[in-house]
Amino acid sequence: MPKVVKVRLTGQLTGWAQAKDVILHLLGRLSVKGGVGRIFEYCGPGVDTLSVPERATIANMGAELGATGSLFPSDERTRDFLRRMGREQDWEPLSADPDSAYDEELEVDLSSLEPLAAQPHMPDRVVPVSALAGLKVDQVAMGSCTNSSYADLHQVAEVLHGHRVCPETDTCMAPGSRQVLSMLTEEGSLSALLESGVRLLECACGPCIGMGSSPASGGVSVRTFNRNFEGRSGTRDARVYLTSPVTAAQCALRGMFTDPATWGKAPAHPEFPEHIPDGRRHFLFPADTEAERNAVEILRGPNIVALERFDALPSEVRGEVTLKVGDGITTDHIMPAGAEITSLRSNIPAISRYVFSRTDEHFVARQDKARAAGLAGIIVAGENYGQGSSREHAALAPRHLGVRVLLAKSFARIHRANLINFGILPLIFADPADYDNIPQGALIRIETAGMAPGKDAEITVEGLGCVRVRNDLSAKEWKEMAAGGTLNAFRTAHTA
Repeated sequence: MPKVVKVRLTGQLTGWAQAKDVILHLLGRLSVKGGVGRIFEYCGPGVDTLSVPERATIANMGAELGATGSLFPSDERTRDFLRRMGREQDWEPLSADPDSAYDEELEVDLSSLEPLAAQPHMPDRVVPVSALAGLKVDQVAMGSCTNSSYADLHQVAEVLHGHRVCPETDTCMAPGSRQVLSMLTEEGSLSALLESGVRLLECACGPCIGMGSSPASGGVSVRTFNRNFEGRSGTRDARVYLTSPVTAAQCALRGMFTDPATWGKAPAHPEFPEHIPDGRRHFLFPADTEAERNAVEILRGPNIVALERFDALPSEVRGEVTLKVGDGITTDHIMPAGAEITSLRSNIPAISRYVFSRTDEHFVARQDKARAAGLAGIIVAGENYGQGSSREHAALAPRHLGVRVLLAKSFARIHRANLINFGILPLIFADPADYDNIPQGALIRIETAGMAPGKDAEITVEGLGCVRVRNDLSAKEWKEMAAGGTLNAFRTAHTA
């Protein structure tokens, strides 16, 4: 079970500090692996001062801490949010018991926070924005799942209203939804943004995963996104900084980072407009009857390939360490982002040729050679393997190549789940020092038939002997792993 961390919020955000600065503060304080094996539960009087979108920003970037999850209570502010969305009937109060015990406790005084920025190329390389004053900014990109709410972009419009963005700073914005775009349009904020020189993008991930709006070569890009891993923007040598929306807007206006003390009065946090467009009328709901569902035809173009069927976990895995990597390997290291690669998402055989291509260009060739020799692929890694975005292709593509086991000091939760989904066995070094003793190219034998969920086991490394590993899978996860992955287990259960 993950540890539960109590994060007590006091005070209230003031001046130009925003919700993004809360999670950046925690990242700078704890690092990108500070939340591994932990759930962060926010409480305290400061929670009452945060709107639902602000809480969503903080919870969204809990993934960058490596956290299992992030929780805010469901309170009267939650109720008001759902009421305005026409969903008050879905509300119910949810909060921790008064006598709840926690494994760890932190306190954050919201009143003490200032605008922060994460420097290239990790979300935990956090410094005050004032420390970057004078750094030229070539691009500003606003949006993403982290900071594209109505409140975020309304405040950006307030900052930019009546001004022009710096002509040397390419500035773009992707609203979080059609609903957000409609609200900005109805109140006139969209016109203010467009008149200031902001380019409007579709309501999608876009620049966050390198699909368009990539920075200039070697350029500085200020983004309101959640990740700034090297090459993720689509430009390998770009320098990406992560900030709040209002900080990004100031960079767009001035063409550089400046000291927030020179920005004047911050815009007020807006209330939701009285009229909020109902986006549900645009939904296409599933067919009602089985006959109608069976009549639905799935059209597959030449680049859409049906998912292959993977085999079950063998009783013994004989494999070669085809790659050894260090700490903090992200899903962008494993399966790079960008237009060239992301366009192949529905073609696993094609996209798999890019696995680790920006980390070790010879990995796929080594993996092919091992597979031809009848050996499974084994990857050895350090702490927090698989941090970052939840892209399932970072597990699915290696599995297609024949990777069957991952030995690591620790795993990011979402990626660990994806490894199990596709039948790659995640094992943890019982003694982290053993990581140093296993070289790339080592041959390893693993008797999986003798393994049990939640129990330590021994694997045999040629030239080294036995190494103790931890199998921390639950009974359910182990059953799925034995079937070759979650999809196989589900298929077997529903066709028996």
